Amino acid sequence: MGYLRLLRHRDVGVLWAAQTLSVLGDRLYALALMWLIWQATRSAGLMGLAAVAESVPYVLLGTFGRRVLGRFASLGRLGWVDLARAVAAGSLVLVWRADGAGVAALVVAACVLGVLGAVFDPNLAALVPDLVEPELVQQVTGIMDMTGRIARVAGPASAGLLLAVLPGTGLYAVDGGTFVVSAAALGYLARQRAGRAQDAVPGPAAPGRAPLPKAIPLLRADPRVMVAIAVHGAGLLVSALPAIAMPVLLATRLHTGAGGYGLVLASSGLGALAGNPLAGTMRLGRWFPQAYFAAWAANGLALAAMGLAGSLAAVTVFAFMTGLVTPVAAVCLRTHLSSRFAGPERLRLVATDQTVIRAAGTVGMLTLPALAAASPAAAFAAAGLVMAGIAGLAVVITARLTGSAAVPGPAGAVLADSGVAGQ
Repeated sequence: MGYLRLLRHRDVGVLWAAQTLSVLGDRLYALALMWLIWQATRSAGLMGLAAVAESVPYVLLGTFGRRVLGRFASLGRLGWVDLARAVAAGSLVLVWRADGAGVAALVVAACVLGVLGAVFDPNLAALVPDLVEPELVQQVTGIMDMTGRIARVAGPASAGLLLAVLPGTGLYAVDGGTFVVSAAALGYLARQRAGRAQDAVPGPAAPGRAPLPKAIPLLRADPRVMVAIAVHGAGLLVSALPAIAMPVLLATRLHTGAGGYGLVLASSGLGALAGNPLAGTMRLGRWFPQAYFAAWAANGLALAAMGLAGSLAAVTVFAFMTGLVTPVAAVCLRTHLSSRFAGPERLRLVATDQTVIRAAGTVGMLTLPALAAASPAAAFAAAGLVMAGIAGLAVVITARLTGSAAVPGPAGAVLADSGVAGQ
């Protein structure tokens, strides 16, 4: 009911509808990218290269692009970014050929879309909390998190239906259309809010005037955030294992085919949809970071249980559990960042988090499949237990770090107290 009331908020409703469509389009694009490369080359290595080409810009811009990110810290400017993404995605329809040149064009487009996404994603996440009152930050964070959960369930089904009537490149055209819708929504919101001076991120580093603050002083000021982002990176690294090696586990241990794999994916997606409303309404703020680490520990234990499970039904149940706790972790961290930091500081930490998880996810995709090839079951069990252990260790570390350092207060207070503001 809280979500339904929030959707009646005009700004939130418009943005949520547009972003749900846009994220669904992204899911279609990702499926089209892999499908077209596989059709043209039959090479899993090139498929991995395309995935890495999209992730590398997130790492580079998050590390070295403070000035670039700061220049797009407004809803209106993000609308222009989405128009650029529409052009990049739509152009693939015109240049695609099932040969080496076509595959090269796909990889280049993936890199371009990665650069634009690396600018868009952290900026939007940093701006969303300013759409509502402070007491609704967790709910709006949860409802925006739901866009990705819906896309994970609806994306494969939508792609299957569309591919029955469209060529693979048609999914790029659909994705480009969703970017146009998102750009229109962002432009509308920017115009509506311009009179209230809420389009741009507030603070000393106004868009286009100065780079964002450095991440290290911000992380030192709140050790809990520093450890939480590190755990997030570890979690995304480990999550690369089921994303790639789940079919191998099901085939070698349970002798299950594509139908079983689809069932496990659906179960995980449904778990995430079920967990999201809970994450959006539970009082997570008072339990940060304990609830955050507990969610990752539960995720790790469920992953380990998958490797030891003796039936498809058991794997399906544990997949549902991993999906159930994933939104809790995502909403918990993002709510804390939105509540404790404002403006450029919030954007810098969101970008840092995305840099860490993209880098970790890329490392996981490049290394874990080879480690899992010999014994998928053992790899799942070991990775899950390591993740649970890291989460438990994080509880101890944060207790010691915060025992000798003051925990920052409301948004902006951390900078004023530490003398970092304006540097």
